[in-house]
Amino acid sequence: MSVKSDRWIIETAEQHELIKPFSTEQIRAGISYGVSSYGYDISLSNEFKIFHPEQVAELDPKQDGAAHFEDVTADSVLIPANSFILARTREYFKIPRDILVICQGKSTYARCGVIVNVTPFEPEWEGYATLSLANTSPRPVRVYANEGIAQLIFLQADEICHISYKDKKGKYQGQKRITLSKSG
Repeated sequence: MSVKSDRWIIETAEQHELIKPFSTEQIRAGISYGVSSYGYDISLSNEFKIFHPEQVAELDPKQDGAAHFEDVTADSVLIPANSFILARTREYFKIPRDILVICQGKSTYARCGVIVNVTPFEPEWEGYATLSLANTSPRPVRVYANEGIAQLIFLQADEICHISYKDKKGKYQGQKRITLSKSG
């Protein structure tokens, strides 16, 4: 496997709608997003799901947890201390069949105690990514829509996979909104 460069990311994004909207350079207004040397810094949309822990004794990924979250549209939100929220990327992705994408949180937020979690973007997965933003600090942390949140690293496989995410009809294929966990 090889890590793909800025040249590959720009060419693939322009020819195959890899990322939409797409910035061919790094935008440094606020927390940066856009192309970097060997990755792409993604940004948050203005849609969030705020978790309210006082309303639930436990979270179960096999049960519908929608009642435990408040939908919020805003330019910024606070992640409560020692809690988390769900958010989605501003960008929509179409991952090629020979590519696997790894996502890591930006250091700006890590320095405030925010951990960004999302599973790898599998070959031929498509959609907006739902992100879990966990605040490990003892104080609330503010996050901003339309600014950077994490970096994607594109890995090209040595051979094409036998079954892609699209082939197996993955349960998060084509998601348009923040998607809570789905069992099965």
